[in-house]
Amino acid sequence: MAMTRTRSRSHVPLAAGAALTAGAALAGGLGLAGWGVLVERQRFQLREATLPILPPDSPSMRLLHLSDIHMVPGQRLKTSWLRSLADLEPDFVVNTGDNLGHRNALTPLLEALEPLMRFPGVFVPGSNDYFAPVLKNPLTYFTGPSDRSAKPPTSLPTGALHTAFGNAGWISLANRNQSLAIKGTRLDFSGVDDPHIGRDRYTGFPLGAVNQDVSAHVRIGVTHAPYRRVLDAFTRDQARLILAGHTHGGQVCVPGVGALVTNSDLPTSMASGVHRWTVAGRESVLEVSAGLGTSFYAPVRFACPPEAVLLTLTASQR
Repeated sequence: MAMTRTRSRSHVPLAAGAALTAGAALAGGLGLAGWGVLVERQRFQLREATLPILPPDSPSMRLLHLSDIHMVPGQRLKTSWLRSLADLEPDFVVNTGDNLGHRNALTPLLEALEPLMRFPGVFVPGSNDYFAPVLKNPLTYFTGPSDRSAKPPTSLPTGALHTAFGNAGWISLANRNQSLAIKGTRLDFSGVDDPHIGRDRYTGFPLGAVNQDVSAHVRIGVTHAPYRRVLDAFTRDQARLILAGHTHGGQVCVPGVGALVTNSDLPTSMASGVHRWTVAGRESVLEVSAGLGTSFYAPVRFACPPEAVLLTLTASQR
């Protein structure tokens, strides 16, 4: 009886019904694509987390993590939102690269970052601080980390970018280390140039004074792309915190599943957010930013809105 009542009474021919279904699927797909291109990629968000990693009795401090801006001329909404982040009054800024998305993007990028460059900062470059993006089949991202072998790259104004950051007092950590005193706490930074294009040369962390207890410092590793070899090196050397970008959080994610790729050898479960990275019995806190932009040739995000990250670092327990 129930089966009889649920039989279809439609008089639409089978072929026409299939066409309607296909049409609905196409319309749904176009709607999702429109959301990803027109809405979500400009739905900028601030993600916040508190990490108890400072020496006991240290005052708390606020770290603003920026990554993967991929600036293109004319991105006024992104520029305005980035400038508004100065209202957070961070104690320092960490920029993990891929700032440029176009060969003419340096001036608009510096306009966007100008209010933030009055705060202390450190930075490492990504591949899109050296080379402009190239048109490619987006499905190749699902076959493994991307490469640039298909087309000769167009150089970007890397030197001018680094000079502008340096003139503002931001310190390059491209295969370098440096210590900074922030609110009376010594932060020991170590960074690498972009591992995604094989430019990383790990130099270790700054050395302390003779017989000085390293636990009185905070070691922070900084990289654009979170490749395992780099994360392992930082962690073996007792980094309390590692900051990275590059993954775009997967960029196009499946709701309830998450990222399908990280464009590196990082597990997809760590494509963005705060995680624990363990090697050789040592552990670091790993913070991966989903970033603020996209490639000029893939201007879409889905279930992965663009973000900046504000970390409040607090004293650990004795």
